[in-house]
Amino acid sequence: MSIPESQLFCATLDGLRVMEIGHFVAAPFCTRILGDLGADIIKIEPLAGDPVRQWGEQIDGRSLWWSIHGRNKRSLALDLKAKEARDIVLRLIAQCDVLVENFRPGQLEKMGLGDAVLREAKPDLVIAHVSGYGQTGPWKDKAAFGVIGEAIGGLRHLTNHPPGTYDLPPVRVGVSIGDSIAGLYAAFGIMSALWQRDRVAGDRKGRSIDVALTESVFSMMEAMLPEYGKLGKIKQPTGGGIATAAPSNAYPTADGGFMLIAANSEPLFARLAELLGQPELARDPKYIGNRQRVANSAELDELIARWTRQYSAAELQEKLEQADIPSSKAYTAADAADDAQYRFRGMVREVEDPALGTVLHTGVVPHMPEAPGTIRWTGPDIGQHSEELLAMAGFAPEDIAALKQHGVVK
Repeated sequence: MSIPESQLFCATLDGLRVMEIGHFVAAPFCTRILGDLGADIIKIEPLAGDPVRQWGEQIDGRSLWWSIHGRNKRSLALDLKAKEARDIVLRLIAQCDVLVENFRPGQLEKMGLGDAVLREAKPDLVIAHVSGYGQTGPWKDKAAFGVIGEAIGGLRHLTNHPPGTYDLPPVRVGVSIGDSIAGLYAAFGIMSALWQRDRVAGDRKGRSIDVALTESVFSMMEAMLPEYGKLGKIKQPTGGGIATAAPSNAYPTADGGFMLIAANSEPLFARLAELLGQPELARDPKYIGNRQRVANSAELDELIARWTRQYSAAELQEKLEQADIPSSKAYTAADAADDAQYRFRGMVREVEDPALGTVLHTGVVPHMPEAPGTIRWTGPDIGQHSEELLAMAGFAPEDIAALKQHGVVK
């Protein structure tokens, strides 16, 4: 199915064309962000499709995740190992502003698509490389996925209950957070490079971005490194709490859930103490000031938990909201889908997928009211746009037919 030209350009990144030679999560997440904001995304994927098409819950063999993961992209299914593939990519890259890829370092060069070759076709091309360890260094050739980036970045050590209270392995965050952080950094790097190329330097030179999964996660670790370097302190898991602020934790409710309460300022703690029926807590030397509350957080959390266990999540939410204390139950998918704020701002959207019917999608982030992004179409079929993209690259109908017949494209 061809996408009407009128639907190809909208929102903030109108006119930006990006080629994605990516798979799994990191590079495709980067391009999804750019596509949501209006960029034309050309996704080069294997003849069997991106592996994520097989991940998660399926309906008639179609992934619900893919409906979001591949949205706003045009799919060209191409065997990159075929001798004809290099010419196809170079013809298309000549019409692109950006390339995003997440193969191991050097893999594209082995296919005859190294940076120098790509820039012969498009001298001012911005190239974003996303890999496990980066394009340089002694570990650059090691295999890695997002979970490895989370481990080496220090996140997996911290996503657990405090030492001595839990004997199971460190838990996963629950989503591919390492990949997604790397994808966000890649998107930010791309826009920075385009700004420098087009608005500041004005030299129209190509630029490269080198994003490592490990470094992307590591950069989010707050005071972990300086505390170790200066004090020899190794940051440890804190369970549901925060090591630097109190009270801020997840507290049990009478109906078996948890309520997140963040009352870690003087006015907020005073209001919480009133709710607990113990206003004197705010004047207790053990709890005056954040440092003292952190030092006595275990005792304080138990006081709060004894109070929260008396009420359902709904009852607690009402009391806490009336006191204007930041709080929420731990949302499930059902809670998010029904949330009035998400619905009002378009962060939960009912989108029509040709293969799946009505599907709930998350909205576009960031939201820019003057030029909001859009969901123009859902994740396409494998090679859904191969013919139109090959035609755009200058291939005649008979050439396209031959490429399909020889299994170069689908």
